[in-house]
Parts: sequence; structure tokens; C-alpha cells
Amino acid sequence: MSDYILTISCPDTTGIVHSVTGWLLEKQGNIIEAEQFGDELTQRFFLRIHFRIPKPSSAEQLRAEFSYIADRYQMDAQIHDTKQKARVLILVSRQGHCLNDLLFRTHTGQLPIEIVGVLSNHTDHAALAESYGIPFHHLPVTADTKPQQEQDILQFVDELEVDLVVLARYMQILSPEMCRALSGRAINIHHSFLPSFKGARPYHQAHARGVKIIGATAHYVTEDLDDGPIIEQDIERVSHDMSPTDLTQVGSDVESLVLARAVKAHVEHRIFLNGERTVVFK
Repeated sequence: MSDYILTISCPDTTGIVHSVTGWLLEKQGNIIEAEQFGDELTQRFFLRIHFRIPKPSSAEQLRAEFSYIADRYQMDAQIHDTKQKARVLILVSRQGHCLNDLLFRTHTGQLPIEIVGVLSNHTDHAALAESYGIPFHHLPVTADTKPQQEQDILQFVDELEVDLVVLARYMQILSPEMCRALSGRAINIHHSFLPSFKGARPYHQAHARGVKIIGATAHYVTEDLDDGPIIEQDIERVSHDMSPTDLTQVGSDVESLVLARAVKAHVEHRIFLNGERTVVFK
């Protein structure tokens, strides 16, 4: 038995589920998990089905066999083999909490990904990456060398056949060209104080204002800085007796958790773009 994930986004109309399940019946398919959503505002329909069939086949072949249904309903349809782990490249600067969390979750099997490399503009976390047997690449950057450095990153993406780039507190603003090259396959994480507390030491700024909630947001990278389609968010309550160091620690924990959830949802093909928003199946 072989497992696959079918994802569908298309204009909402009648007969979609009937046609899809009929095709699965022809394949002697068994539905393991299914979730659907029809958006009344955008008139789009979204469907994710985890199914199993007795005869192994390539995802490419199944997509070809499904194409007549996809064409009929103007579907953006994909079929993924669950045995194929997503190949992930992690970008990081000097704050290593998200990197450490992703490495540990992957090592312990909590994240179904293959980390093919860690790339940084600093050398702080070389030993951490290498302790997990992950190649570490140091690409320093200045204002003058930024265009070439970004080209070098994209070369790594191509050569390593990367499916997803994760900005695990990578403190560099990507150029519009870089954002376009990674469209739909790059996830960023940041604290949710924006736009109130911009720039350096946001948790110290938040402490000075007496905030009571700390949060984090994971989103797809777009040309609009920190404003891409939101994938995952979470919050933690804090109190007046906590220091800036305490707030930073709480923020680091929330950021790590939110980013891990976003990466997991992406590689399990649970995220659908719906205009500037996302549909995220649990």
C-alpha cells in the first residue's frame, strides 16, 4: 500500500467531491484523512485528502491520470508521495533558538523533513549544525555584497534541490528579486509586536511599555516586509514582574513553537493560498 496527499484549490461549484472520490474509487483508494473548505467570500474551494492505494505509482503518474478532473474544474491540483520528505534549507543569523528547535524536532522525528543545510551570515551556530551532522555554510554579507550573496543562496537552493527555505531568525531583508525567486517556498518568523516595536531590542521596548501579551507570527516571505500570508500565530501572557530577559525568553519559546508548526503544516501540504490569506487544515 502506498500513501499520497491530494491537494485541490479551484472555483467552488457542485460535483467536485463526487468526482474526486469517484476517481479514488476507481483506484481502489482508501481515504485516511480528508478536510475541505468553501470560502463564500472568494468563491474558492479547498480540499486535502490523504489516501492509500494498493498499487504503488509515482506522484507524477497519478497527477497525469487525475488531470482530466483537474481540467474540468479548473483546479490547482497536486499529488504528493508521503514517503518523500521535504528538503529544507535553514537560514539563520545570531539568534539560534529557532534553529536549535528545528534541528531537535527533526532529529527526534517530530518534523518530517530532511534538513540539507544551515546557511548563515555569521559563524555562531556552525558547531550546533555540525553536531547534528548538518552541513553549515557561512555566507557573510554587506550592503555591497548583498546581491552576490543572495545569488549564492539561490545557487544552494538549486544545487541542493531545496523544497522549502526557512528563515529561522535570519536578520537580513531579502531583495524583491530574492522574494520572487522563493515565492511560496520560504517561511519567516518574527515577534508579533510589529508595527509597534520596530528595530533592535523589541522585547526591551515592549517591557518599557508594559505589554501583557507576547506573540509570534510565521508567514510566507513576500516583497512586503513581514507582511506575507500568515500561516501560524500564538501568544503567551506576561506580567509586570518579568524583566526584559524574561520577556525575551518567553518570546523565543513562542517563536520556536510557531515556526515549527508552520513548517510542519507546509511540508504536510496543509496550507493553501487564498488571496492574501491562507487556509490551513489541521
